[in-house]
Amino acid sequence: MDRYAPLRNRTIALVGLMGVGKSSVGRRLANALDLPFRDADTEVEAAAGRSIKDIFADMGEAAFREGERRVIARLLDEPPHVLATGGGAFMNAETRELLKRKALVVWLKADLDILARRVGRKDTRPLLKDADPMAVLKAQAEARYPTYAEAHVTVQTGDTPHHVAVGQVIDGLTRYLEEAGS
Repeated sequence: MDRYAPLRNRTIALVGLMGVGKSSVGRRLANALDLPFRDADTEVEAAAGRSIKDIFADMGEAAFREGERRVIARLLDEPPHVLATGGGAFMNAETRELLKRKALVVWLKADLDILARRVGRKDTRPLLKDADPMAVLKAQAEARYPTYAEAHVTVQTGDTPHHVAVGQVIDGLTRYLEEAGS
């Protein structure tokens, strides 16, 4: 029997702070499970015909979040896949309820020192524009962790190779489904 078969019945959605590896781990997870991979940020950009940076600059975060909510709702109506969400997507109550109902939600969690080092390497994150990455991450952790804790599974990752995180996600989801009797 294919031990991964139960993991292919529903979309697997990854949530967590920026820099935790939702996209990079998600791609590898999708490959391991032989599922399509979708990145909500990429899908929002395609739907809007512009970059997230430009959406934030021209229309603001609220407009971005509304577009993100619509895109994720559409993606959740598609056949099972691995979905990397934006860091703030799970904070929207409507999006969160949809994700929890239609997907297996995994919170990827890592130490803030690791995340600050990762996100400090790029200037493509609108929420970090002219800001101290560690200060932004601390504020986001304080605001978001209680909500992220509503995910079905939490996986504490570290500075390990992505395949280790993929194994942790698969193990966590397998345990969750066994305990849920799915």
